[in-house]
Amino acid sequence: MNKNFMLEALAEAKKAYGEGEVPVGAVIVKDGEIIATAHNQREQKQNALSHAEIECINKACKILNSWRLEDCELYVTLEPCPMCTGAIINSRIKTVVFGAFDLRAGSMDSVINLCDYPYNHKPEIYGGILEDDCKKILEDFFKDKR
Repeated sequence: MNKNFMLEALAEAKKAYGEGEVPVGAVIVKDGEIIATAHNQREQKQNALSHAEIECINKACKILNSWRLEDCELYVTLEPCPMCTGAIINSRIKTVVFGAFDLRAGSMDSVINLCDYPYNHKPEIYGGILEDDCKKILEDFFKDKR
């Protein structure tokens, strides 16, 4: 686990903020190198699937020419939702590191931990990494929206 990768995910979240998107950013790391970066793009693409994690997984799969991301780590600024947790399980991501807990939709700890169920893959999960920074950008975004 490397906090510098979470800082890169936060940089992606800042891009989302600047685009009027909910500021969530993600990076995928393989062998200590970032191979994919992404941020929320639901508004821009008008697509409910365009969460930071899904966008990042799509990029990493294309780069590696494989749907299996079993040697990869995902760093994301917000605890993944059920959709993203499912994509993480299905893509076989080895490790998930997230920043802020999501008390409304978090599916790796807060509301439910889908990884506790007997699916065919269970990633290692680390939550609360740079939590204050990850939480603050979300709070600032929603304050600005009001």
